[in-house]
Amino acid sequence: MASQAKGKTGAASFRGREYSRTSVWLGRIAVFIVLTGLWEVLSGRAFNAFWLSKPSLIAGRIVEMLGDGDLWFHMSATLTEAVAGLVIGMVGGTLLGIGLAFSGIFERWIYPYMMAIYSLPRVSLAPLFIVWFGIGQSSKILMVVAMVIFVAFYNAFEGIRNIDKDLMDMMSTYKAKWPHKLRWVVLPSITVWILTSVRLNIGMALIGSVIAELVGSNRGLGYYITYSSNMLDTTGIFTGLVLIMIIAVALEQLVLLLERWLLRYR
Repeated sequence: MASQAKGKTGAASFRGREYSRTSVWLGRIAVFIVLTGLWEVLSGRAFNAFWLSKPSLIAGRIVEMLGDGDLWFHMSATLTEAVAGLVIGMVGGTLLGIGLAFSGIFERWIYPYMMAIYSLPRVSLAPLFIVWFGIGQSSKILMVVAMVIFVAFYNAFEGIRNIDKDLMDMMSTYKAKWPHKLRWVVLPSITVWILTSVRLNIGMALIGSVIAELVGSNRGLGYYITYSSNMLDTTGIFTGLVLIMIIAVALEQLVLLLERWLLRYR
């Protein structure tokens, strides 16, 4: 019994172990240096540098783009499309999930159709959005919304279904109005679900934006990748991919800061 208790305590302490920010960031920097170092050393030696380029060439291209203004020209377009579509999709999907979860039998009618629409390959919608709305940012934002909204919907929907029924019954017993239930029970209960869907949707938003730009655009990182591929410019292709990853990491860090602030009571 004592050994079992000790084992449980050890397991709990392992799961709850906290690491200093310094050690975390030092580890991340070390991993980055090792991976990029191996890439730089092996490129041109273990494999042809034409196929995977080099970190030094990619860094040089970024500096070059920064100097001639192309960096912000393309990054700002992709970032605007991704963030605008992410916000619209998150708000729409979350409200739809909350509304459908409390709609009674209406939920049973609509849910199968939501799954049917969700099963559609959203990539195939990009050409349609281009035809309907042109190559401007509207079609790109709609593509991002199409990628984001279902993740937000399902997370909000499942979050509502996992709310403690006793809390809702207690609020009803005290004759609390719906706005009070929403503020004191519903939103605090699904905050973690919403934040999780935001973190998942950062990648989805960037994917949707880039896909739409690949299909038809005159600016953005997706356009830059397409242009580079047509010119057989491997360094340009990897530069676009690296910039997309940088945006994703930066946005996730912002969400993590928001999560720490909203969940500081935990």
